[in-house]
Amino acid sequence: MQLVVGRIGRAHGIKGEVSIEVRTDEPELRLGPGAVLATDPAGAGPLTVESGRVHSGRLLLRFTGIADRTAAETLRNTLLIADVDPDETPEDPEEFYDHQLVDLDVVTVDGTGVGRITEISHLPSQDLFIVERPDGTEVMIPFVEEIVTEIDLEAQRAVIDPPRGLLDADRAEVAGSRDEGDR
Repeated sequence: MQLVVGRIGRAHGIKGEVSIEVRTDEPELRLGPGAVLATDPAGAGPLTVESGRVHSGRLLLRFTGIADRTAAETLRNTLLIADVDPDETPEDPEEFYDHQLVDLDVVTVDGTGVGRITEISHLPSQDLFIVERPDGTEVMIPFVEEIVTEIDLEAQRAVIDPPRGLLDADRAEVAGSRDEGDR
């Protein structure tokens, strides 16, 4: 199975290093020296990690054969993809790979069905479950402990305790709907 483990950002310096938007909880394993990564677009790779370091809180990598800034800039926005055994699981029991979460049923703490996870969206600030409801609409659910209270892989479900308005926008308080006199 293939997992997206990073996205190449800007070139750094003149010797072919690039910044990496890390999309794995195990960068030392997936993005370490010697790692061979497939790419999207496929024509950019495969890429072999030659070296890596952290600079000002960002991961910088150098790939074999990418020797200067010009070559590094051609890789910008390329996704880095690692081959992973589908039976492999993260060491931390509170961590999950995307493929473990996609297709889980989502229910509220009182057992009300919400839908099924169709995708995991990785934003810089947080991860989101994209959940398709039975009527075909989608809802985005932040994958944070306060909302996602349980992941039960055996039962193939995610239990959520949604704040008011997350699932039903009609019930949410909308600041723009107040009268001017209420402010």
